[in-house]
Amino acid sequence: MHAKFYNMIKFTIITCTYNAAKVLKRTMESVHEQVYPYYEHIIMDGRSSDGTLLVARKYSSQDLRVIVKSEKDNGLYDAMNKAMQLANGDYVLFLNAGDTLFSETTLEDIAGKLKYGNKPAVLYGDTDIVDNWGIFKRPRHLRPPKNLTWKSFRFGMLVCHQAFYARTDLAKNIPYDTKYKYSADVDWCIRILKAAEAEKATILNTRLTVCSYLDGGMTTQHHRESLIERFWIMVKHYGLITTLLMHLWFLVRRK
Repeated sequence: MHAKFYNMIKFTIITCTYNAAKVLKRTMESVHEQVYPYYEHIIMDGRSSDGTLLVARKYSSQDLRVIVKSEKDNGLYDAMNKAMQLANGDYVLFLNAGDTLFSETTLEDIAGKLKYGNKPAVLYGDTDIVDNWGIFKRPRHLRPPKNLTWKSFRFGMLVCHQAFYARTDLAKNIPYDTKYKYSADVDWCIRILKAAEAEKATILNTRLTVCSYLDGGMTTQHHRESLIERFWIMVKHYGLITTLLMHLWFLVRRK
């Protein structure tokens, strides 16, 4: 067995789908190709009417680590909450249909960063942006800080949701707030990091590019609504004055 496998840290990768047959194969293949064996891949489907389930079940029939559920939900974040409660891994990661792990050694490389017996509250890394064909476009504009805390998100979502691995016991106790339709992931990451600080847990910067993110996801498609939600999420966590000042800084930064 490879030396990096000694920790036997298990990852739960969650992909929530609805009519995602055109892009799901790329995501499932990137997980299926991982050389690191200790993971499970939960597909939580919202009763798709296209070929999504055919794609998912093709992989589940070949690999017991792939778990497929299909049932009605009350939106993406409700589906994420349902899937999270099924997680059996040490860390949970949400990988959207169309997104991929960066390489076939991504999980192995992340596990290799962990010291024996140490389980940081959050593992995080960097992200590349790809197009609808999975072709590299650019690194993500916002880059992860050297040291991540809940206060880091005052400057925007510096760590992509798909590059944010939360310890499962924390994640299960902090569900996504389903009153948000487009930006509950921002609120969730901040609350996870607050909980980590409260228990004085470590946050590990893997210093790796861990994800390839599909350009044009739900947040991009509903950009205005997402920005409004993010504003009020920031007000909740950082206060109105800080949020207004940071948004002025955002405007300056873009010029």
